[in-house]
Amino acid sequence: MVKIRLKRMGAKKAPFYRVVVADSRYPRDGRFIEEIGTYNPMTNPASVNINTEKAAEWIKKGAQPTDTVRALLRQCGIEK
Repeated sequence: MVKIRLKRMGAKKAPFYRVVVADSRYPRDGRFIEEIGTYNPMTNPASVNINTEKAAEWIKKGAQPTDTVRALLRQCGIEK
């Protein structure tokens, strides 16, 4: 199954995430199909930058966003 999820980047105690489309069998920070955005919780307010067209396209193809990514997509205006 294909999932839209976060890939952790950044230093220790300074997380930065990339929103990626990946097969659910791959590890969290491992191989992925496509990167569709970024999320930085360290800024105030947290910065979310997601390509809404690509996200909507992947959801239409059947990709399932994780709970956290679903909340981020709602912030960007994509309802699922």
